[in-house]
Amino acid sequence: MLTQVLTFLLFTGFVAFIAFRQIRSQHNNTSEGYFLGGRSLTAVVIAGSLLLTNISTEHLIGMNGSAYRNGAIIIAWEVTSAIALVVAAIYFAPRYLKMGITTIPQFLGKRFDENTRGMIAGLLIISFVCTILPIVLYTGALNVESIFNLSELIGASKQSTIVITILIMGSIGSAYAIFGGLKTIAVTDTINGIGLLILGLLVPIMALGMIGDGNIISGLTKVYNHAPAKFNVVSDEVSIGKGSRESILPFSTLFTGLIIIQLYFWTMHQSIIQRVLGAISLKEAQKGLLLTGLFKILIPLIVAFPGIIAFYYFGDKYYENQDEVYPLLVKEVLPDSLTGLFVAVLMGAIFSTFNSVLNSAATVFTLDIAPRFNKLLKGDAQKLKMGKQVSIILAVGSIIVAPFVANAPAGIYQLLQQLNGIFFIPIASVIIAGFLFPRVSAFGAKCGLAFGLMFYIVCNFVLEVDIHFVHLLGIEFVLNICIMHLASLITPNMLQFRIMDVGVVDVQNWKHLRLVSIFLIIITLLIYILLGNVGA
Repeated sequence: MLTQVLTFLLFTGFVAFIAFRQIRSQHNNTSEGYFLGGRSLTAVVIAGSLLLTNISTEHLIGMNGSAYRNGAIIIAWEVTSAIALVVAAIYFAPRYLKMGITTIPQFLGKRFDENTRGMIAGLLIISFVCTILPIVLYTGALNVESIFNLSELIGASKQSTIVITILIMGSIGSAYAIFGGLKTIAVTDTINGIGLLILGLLVPIMALGMIGDGNIISGLTKVYNHAPAKFNVVSDEVSIGKGSRESILPFSTLFTGLIIIQLYFWTMHQSIIQRVLGAISLKEAQKGLLLTGLFKILIPLIVAFPGIIAFYYFGDKYYENQDEVYPLLVKEVLPDSLTGLFVAVLMGAIFSTFNSVLNSAATVFTLDIAPRFNKLLKGDAQKLKMGKQVSIILAVGSIIVAPFVANAPAGIYQLLQQLNGIFFIPIASVIIAGFLFPRVSAFGAKCGLAFGLMFYIVCNFVLEVDIHFVHLLGIEFVLNICIMHLASLITPNMLQFRIMDVGVVDVQNWKHLRLVSIFLIIITLLIYILLGNVGA
């Protein structure tokens, strides 16, 4: 136990030291410096920060738990991200950087009107506080409790210990976001990201070595022969009709709502795109996005494969408590010295996602909502003060909500995706209409937004229709676009919006953009071709 604590403190202290030096050396006295890192982010920093902003304990615990019970079908959430990142690099990044915007709602304000901007900004903040932030805190606390057995050490109940851990992690994560700004977050993300990749890969490697008596290939063979069907990435679950609501990820959903969710998250979600907006040039943004795409193809080795290995270890013993499996596997295969280091890296991943989303929420509130009610909020000093105050308020709200996400029936990761569906598709519909459909008016955008919110909530949570929720999201997207066009017939769009290069950064494309993009798409397709009939 002492070794675990020492290695945990050493790595955590090292990252904290880097963060402290970064805070002292950078200039956070301007809103651009605080919210966009002074537009100085390079490809490696962008990729490292994107990866760790996205990958946290809700993936390590939630996805591995789902893979343990349902097999490799869950990796669709990861590998199909590569296609969305290609779209982000080719289409969205050049347009965002030409406009020189700081937030996605700013674009909507230019394309539609300030009311649309304010509505989207408000929905973004609600989604941050009610979904991502609480789930990250809860899964992080669950992981730390499971590995260190904190409840036994302090003599408290497991639930009380998790609540205390949530409070501590939320407080530390808030400090990063409040005092550091985007550049500090991105730099520490890169360090933690390297640690996560190395130690995350060590878990399945060491597990296979133990299973195969020192031979990793032999261990893999045993795991495969134990349950070949677990390796199949194509699910034959029903997506419409009886049983569809209990399905995890039917293959057909990849072609309906899943692609829209991926496009929204990687091309329009504020916490992700904020790294791209902070790029020093378009070339660096594109390289960072495509490098992230490569990582996302490899990430299932960390966030899904260990869950399949856990089935070899534990059988179906934990089917009713699948989110406990990954911490148990870590304790099973890692020595004490690496366990402490692993928890430190996990804490870094928790802090990364938490403070990144918190920083984005503060950015959106300060730049898109507050000025509508406080006309005096113009100077950088006032904006920075507002951003920090909002971060504190939102952090407290997330800490309060976090304990209530426990005991999700289909697992925490499935819960996260269902809750995200409330916000993702309506917002995505409006943004995509803003880019692709010039006839859609501000009134049409508002009608589509309102319809989308009601449609999904009523169909999925009230009527509980027998359609998989990802299909519902695809149906909702199509209906939203139709509603926006119909409403725009009543109040036609009179604005002529054009994207102009404001000269903030160099917007010349990276010369290897197409080649690398094609490579990522081919690799993604090959995964489904090669693993689509495994164990069938």
